Amino acid sequence: MVNSDSVSDHLIAARDICISFNNAGARIEILKDLYFNLDIGETIAVVGASGIGKSTLLHILGTLDRPDSGNLFFKGDDVFLFDNDKLAQFRNQFVGFVFQFHHLLPEFSAIENTMMPAFIKGLSKDSSSKAAEEILVRVGLKDRLFHRVGKLSGGEQQRVALARALILRPAILLADEPTGNLDKKNSEQVHELLLELNQELRMALVVVTHNLELASCMSQSLTIIDGKLVKTR
Repeated sequence: MVNSDSVSDHLIAARDICISFNNAGARIEILKDLYFNLDIGETIAVVGASGIGKSTLLHILGTLDRPDSGNLFFKGDDVFLFDNDKLAQFRNQFVGFVFQFHHLLPEFSAIENTMMPAFIKGLSKDSSSKAAEEILVRVGLKDRLFHRVGKLSGGEQQRVALARALILRPAILLADEPTGNLDKKNSEQVHELLLELNQELRMALVVVTHNLELASCMSQSLTIIDGKLVKTR
């Protein structure tokens, strides 16, 4: 949702988010007094031309970047008041990321890549392996668990990236052009998986995409105009 006043009513609530960059001495505002709410299980597409701030917004929602000013609340707590260690723990436990470029370690197997967030959280090798196998089977990679990701197809690699993002059952999945490098068939399969897992895990889903077919599957579609979110559907 885009309009509401109480931050505690929402899973994520962004208030007055501002961020700008300097380009050859000129100040360029990317996000300006941005207001945004995200509820449990909600699905949102952020669409529009390159350079309007879509990925910047996603990075702020995932706390990969901090804004120049503004607040980001998770279940009523302002996460940008956390120190860096607590913020890293928050990301690990509650936020999953999928990017256009999967950022997998090619020398490691599918299951080893998927286990990484569980290791970071401090889970045992056995627990991490079991959780990784479970989510990899769910995304259709039962027969690829021990294949090095460099030997997997592009669609399979993106499924590994999705499994890695979901191994800890995050409350929020943030996806930046998740099908940007895939052919039509693999794109459609990833679309279906995202929507199925959204329902199964009750995770909120925010997708930055140029793919209008994927955007149409979300409960609402937004774009960024003059630094603010505006509904397109």
